[in-house]
This record gives sequence, C-alpha cells and structure tokens, in this order.
Amino acid sequence: MTILLFGKNGQVGWELQRSLAPLGEVIALASGSRELCGDFTNLEGIAQTVRAVAPDIIVNAAAHTAVDQAESEPELARTLNALAPGVLAHEALRSGAWLVHYSTDYVFDGSGDKPWSETDPTGPLNVYGQTKLEGETAIRCSGCKHLIFRTSWVYAARGGNFAQTMLRLARERDRLSVIHDQIGAPTGADLLADVTAHALRTARQRPELGGLYHLVASGETSWYDYALFVIDHARQAGVHIKVAPESIHPVPTSAFPTAARRPLNSRLESRKLQTTFGLHLPHWQDGITRMLTEVLEKRS
Repeated sequence: MTILLFGKNGQVGWELQRSLAPLGEVIALASGSRELCGDFTNLEGIAQTVRAVAPDIIVNAAAHTAVDQAESEPELARTLNALAPGVLAHEALRSGAWLVHYSTDYVFDGSGDKPWSETDPTGPLNVYGQTKLEGETAIRCSGCKHLIFRTSWVYAARGGNFAQTMLRLARERDRLSVIHDQIGAPTGADLLADVTAHALRTARQRPELGGLYHLVASGETSWYDYALFVIDHARQAGVHIKVAPESIHPVPTSAFPTAARRPLNSRLESRKLQTTFGLHLPHWQDGITRMLTEVLEKRS
C-alpha cells in the first residue's frame, strides 16, 4: 500500500510519518520537495503528483495556519486551505484513493459553552476558519472516500508552541497576563497521528465509516489555566521560574486585539469518534505532561 503525505514538516505531518509507516510505503512531501510537487499554490502540480504516485491513501497535513496573516492574504489562504484540498478530493475520487484531511474548531463561531458536535451549524469568524470550512465542503461534495478530523489547540514537542512560549516568558518576566475566556482542549500532534492511523485501518475495511469526526484530547481548559499547569509543572521539575504564581493574571480576549477574531468556545465533542472506532482519548494534561518532560529533558 502506498500513502502520499503532504505537509511532512509540520507538527502533525512529522508525527504522521511515524504513525503511518506500519501501514505501507509513505511518500512524504513538503512545499519545497523537488522530484514531486508538494507546493499547494501549484494546483496542477499537486494533481500531477497524485497521478504519478497513484497512492491508495492521500493524507493532507498541509495548510495555511497563520490565522492573523490570513486576514491580509485571503486568496492565498483559500488556495491552500480550500482549493488544494478540493484538487486532492477530485484526484482521490478519480483513482479510488482515501483522503485524510485535518480541519479546525475555527469553523464555528465560538458561542455558548457546550462542546460542538459534527452536526452543529458552522459560522467561522475569520478567513482561516472560512477557508478551512470551504476545504471541508469541497471534500465532502466530491464524493471521494474520506476522513476529515476537526481538532483544536495543536501542539508538539518539535517546533514552537504555547507551552514553550509560556515557559520562556515565565523565566524572563515578573508578570504575565494570559487569556482566560477562550476554552478548548490542547491536543498533541502525536495523538492526532496515532488516531489517524487507527481510523484508517478500520475505515479501509469498512468504508461506510468515512466522514467527519471531531478529534481532541479529553477535558477542557482556558489558555490561562493551561499556562498555570505548564509553569507549575516546570517549577516542580526544578526549572528556574522568575514569575510568582500570584503575578500570573487572567485577562479577557479583548486585552490582546488581533487581526482575526478568535472563537471563545473551542470545545469539540468527540463521542462520535470514540464510539465509531473504539477509542479512549486521553486527558489533555496527560499529553502536555509528556511533551513537557521531553522538552525539559532536552534543555537539561
């Protein structure tokens, strides 16, 4: 079996190279790959790549994820997040391949305080969310065999993330202000990759299980409580932390104006995924603890 993976250098793409390897030969591409086109701005090149490889599975871990920047370059965001996935879907349908795609909680408007289900009405607040929703729609309307996973607050030990930023600031500053009114579930790229591999094994045997699923770690938190957890873990691990606990202050989203509006409620209901594929999704704190252990060991 041949698996064609786009976006190999991203957080999720990096982990997918590991998790998909037992399923078959993985041909992993980045935007700058030379022999085969992995550049999502080259739509014809992407189509030619799929035809040349003739994969059994196409996995798309590439996207325009710079949320604020997308507001000033909507056409580029649309090309990467909507048009290119549409091309992959068309080629998947033509060849009979499966297509795996990742989407986001940003397709919702962030209202209320209940977790969003797969059937809830969407209402993106920004260009990023809108273009990701358009990508979902293109895939579903194509008729190809697919798995779409919506997720939120993705992190990995490799590359930068919120937790590492908080650690750096906590060592440098006497005072921190962190947003407290956005709620979601930090979800590890390794968890996304492992669940993807598991779901693919099952769905290839039972194609009726294809479709849209919410995939996030269990539990919920705010960015503020997330920061407290990270900093407390580091302090207990012996890391020198400059900021005192009482000097870490919760503030509303309005305290940090950004080009793109963020949803306040990023909770995603994952019951459908867990029931369909017989999964238990670990609590967000478990994944963060593992990631922090790895990050702190590298620094010591």
